[in-house]
Amino acid sequence: MEERSLGLKTFFDCIFIDKDDPNDNIEYPMKLDYYKVIENQENVKAKYGLEVVKTEFIEGEVNIESKRADNIATNENELEKILSILRNNEVTPFGMQDILDEIVIKI
Repeated sequence: MEERSLGLKTFFDCIFIDKDDPNDNIEYPMKLDYYKVIENQENVKAKYGLEVVKTEFIEGEVNIESKRADNIATNENELEKILSILRNNEVTPFGMQDILDEIVIKI
């Protein structure tokens, strides 16, 4: 019998970063979306991961970049702590793995 994976992706939070914000060194405005990803498999404990999606608005065009990390937390509360850290630090898909390497060890 083949094991079937059922994934559930739910919205956690988003932030907008304006190019005119003096605290941010960006060229174009962007939106960062943070998602919880829960992978359920029959007879296996749920695995918790996340996805970060960056939408950048460049001179009338939209550029979307995303990155997903699976199996980084053992429960939903732990996952929400990690997502909050990513959101509070405006972590993009590009820098996500480096930050996860640092914070998952500490949690």
